[in-house]
Amino acid sequence: MTGSVPSAASDATVPAADDPASSSDRAGELRAGEGVGLPSVAASVPARPEAATLALRLLGAALIVVVDLWSKASVFAWLTRMRVEGGLAWDAHGHPRYPIVDGWLTFMLSRNPGAAFGQLESFPWFLVLGRSAAAVFLIWLLVRLPKGRPWFTTALVLVLGGALGNLYDNLFLRVPGDGRPFGMVRDFIDVYFGAFDWHFPTFNVADSCITVGAVLLLLSSLRGDKSDAAARSASS
Repeated sequence: MTGSVPSAASDATVPAADDPASSSDRAGELRAGEGVGLPSVAASVPARPEAATLALRLLGAALIVVVDLWSKASVFAWLTRMRVEGGLAWDAHGHPRYPIVDGWLTFMLSRNPGAAFGQLESFPWFLVLGRSAAAVFLIWLLVRLPKGRPWFTTALVLVLGGALGNLYDNLFLRVPGDGRPFGMVRDFIDVYFGAFDWHFPTFNVADSCITVGAVLLLLSSLRGDKSDAAARSASS
């Protein structure tokens, strides 16, 4: 008995070639889907700052260093000359000071071997290496930080400029002859509270920038947390 054997080739379904019209329709659907909330990979990756933006950030930090070093050198030279000429007033604690504003704001010669408030004076290597590591980390942050966060960026620039200004004194000023391995930071701004007979620790331009930058970092972080929480609430 003779029968016909079905051919596998004849039963197999051969996929039809892509229709150009249907491909364009699918592409249009994908583009439309992106507009209704489908995430875009390119949009989710924050863009790094342009070269001009990065240069402007580093230029701001360099300007702070220049102003800090210029103020230290100028005021120290002037106060040293005034001290020789007898133009400084000695307070009750034996500090030669030059009054600027009504006795509570003065200039005076001071060299600090430690950090703020004289801390870490006994650990000079830890202090200098910490300042160096902080400067490198801040530069790394500025290189990677995208545009659109002006207050946070300003805070980083202020802290970086202040850290580099004080680090210059540690690394490039003459080492004192008392066994300390690094130069001491030059401070000259003195604030005196006469009602309490108390001097705020003497500071400089670099310290002021670090303080203002730290406050801005805190405020911008809090503001960023609130903005993120509001965005999550709006999307839910």
